[in-house]
Amino acid sequence: MTKKTARYSEEFKAEAVKSIAEHNGNISAAARKLGIPMQTLTNWQNKANQGKLKGTKQYDPELMALIEENKQLKRKLKIAEEEREILKKATAYFAKNG
Repeated sequence: MTKKTARYSEEFKAEAVKSIAEHNGNISAAARKLGIPMQTLTNWQNKANQGKLKGTKQYDPELMALIEENKQLKRKLKIAEEEREILKKATAYFAKNG
């Protein structure tokens, strides 16, 4: 049996993080009032503090662009490394059997 995870909009997440201040920094009370798990709200707050949560004043679009570019470059690097390993094995095979 698979567990369904709830999906929340960026606006909801931003408002949820803002509601922590309304509860004097009490994440547990804010999460209870919103009906979401405390850990989920904590994760959103951590993202907001890092500048990764849209709709918050800390959000940094340049940072997010750099993170996305970094992910793409890592994927390309992984493919290039796999291709290099295949070529190494092919070279060794043909040198041995050539």
